[in-house]
Amino acid sequence: MKKSIRKRLAVTFMGLIALSVVLTGILSYAFLPRYYLSKKAETLEHSWDLIDTDQDATIDSSIRLMQFCINNNLNMVGTDSNLKTIWSYATDQEKDKMQVDLFGYVVIDDYKNVADVIKKTDKYQVQRFHDANVNLDYLELWGKMGNDGYYLVRTPLQSIQDASKLSNQFYFFIGSLIFLAGGAAIWYLTKRIVKPIQELTAISQRMADLDFDAKYESGGEDEIGELGNNFNKMSKTLEQTITELKTANVELQNDIDKKTEIDEMRKEFLSNVTHELKTPIALIQGYAEGLKDCVNDDEESRDFYCDVIIDESQKMNQMVKKMLTLNQLESGNDQVNMERFDLAELIRGVLQSSHILIEQKEAKVIFSPDDSVNVWGDEFKIEEVFTNYLTNALNHLNDEKTIEITCKKTDGVIRTTVFNTGSPIPDEDLDKIWIKFYKVDKARTREYGGSGIGLSIVKAIMDSLHQECGAVNYENGVAFWFTLESD
Repeated sequence: MKKSIRKRLAVTFMGLIALSVVLTGILSYAFLPRYYLSKKAETLEHSWDLIDTDQDATIDSSIRLMQFCINNNLNMVGTDSNLKTIWSYATDQEKDKMQVDLFGYVVIDDYKNVADVIKKTDKYQVQRFHDANVNLDYLELWGKMGNDGYYLVRTPLQSIQDASKLSNQFYFFIGSLIFLAGGAAIWYLTKRIVKPIQELTAISQRMADLDFDAKYESGGEDEIGELGNNFNKMSKTLEQTITELKTANVELQNDIDKKTEIDEMRKEFLSNVTHELKTPIALIQGYAEGLKDCVNDDEESRDFYCDVIIDESQKMNQMVKKMLTLNQLESGNDQVNMERFDLAELIRGVLQSSHILIEQKEAKVIFSPDDSVNVWGDEFKIEEVFTNYLTNALNHLNDEKTIEITCKKTDGVIRTTVFNTGSPIPDEDLDKIWIKFYKVDKARTREYGGSGIGLSIVKAIMDSLHQECGAVNYENGVAFWFTLESD
């Protein structure tokens, strides 16, 4: 199962944030009250230092001490050696209570057992005290002053507990906001980080499918941007290498087949040339002798004889050119140049150059590809294949005069079909039409100047590219097809 790196990063970072918030909350819950208690104990000790420093009550010292009590929520009482209150910073009720408690600490030893001593020195004692009457906990400090008087300062612990509770609640709230805001930020940042990686993944998949048009376009000057640029360079290099390998592979296979076939092809070529040139040579010779012997003296007859000779000479010239082309293909002397090109654009070009011939034939040509059709092959030779198919279709149209051209992709192969309305090819001749000089209807072939070589050239070209071609009969016509590897 595919795992998203974005989700993994987001879950990891959000987990770290959540863990940090939870651990901090646990530590705060466990140690914050103790920390508050420790700081309050320090405050109580500091109050002792103030009392110990200002033994003589003055207005300034009293104001300073009172301000200290207000700021730190402290209650204080000071007594003489007889435990009579001489000064206080507390309500009357609280003062009386503190005086009683101080008397208990100084005079009644058992009274001291109710307190939990936190710190004790030779001057004072810091302790935690629970008042059962009001069900409150206090943190207090008491001791004997230098003037033989006594001193008691206390602060309720409930305020510390409340402050700690509120602090923990506030921290939980802030921690939740941090978790949510951090999660959103992490989700956005991971998207920014992962997007280029996803783009590179898609590019690599297309490269694996031998599609080298995909390029990394996100840019960037970081490591991912550098990796994307290297992907682009690698794609270009791979495309060039595959092009060279395909060309070399085709050439190698052609070399293997060439040596075993070359002698036989030469013999067959000479035999077919002799057979095909016999008729036009005989016609040329006959009409030339007729001109020489002045069989017909009128100018019209002489022009006719000359036209026949010129026409047959042109047919011989075309046939010789085609035979030379075919011989080069079959002997393997013709170089194959493999490249990647747009087949749809090639077809449109051939149709445009054949526009006049199509109009003369009054043919209706249907070709409407949805997009580019990229294939591998020798573009020049594929143009010759399609031109032969188109010419053949134009020469065999019936009354409907319709030619339909299609390009369909199946399993990485583009199959191009040229269909023309007309009479189907006899079944017994369907496999023989690719043979050199073979003609299904010799009279009609002679009529438009066919030599029986065009389809042989098609077959030879497709064999040199190691691709397939063929013909299929339909009730209303014939379809010729060939295949090429797609990109």
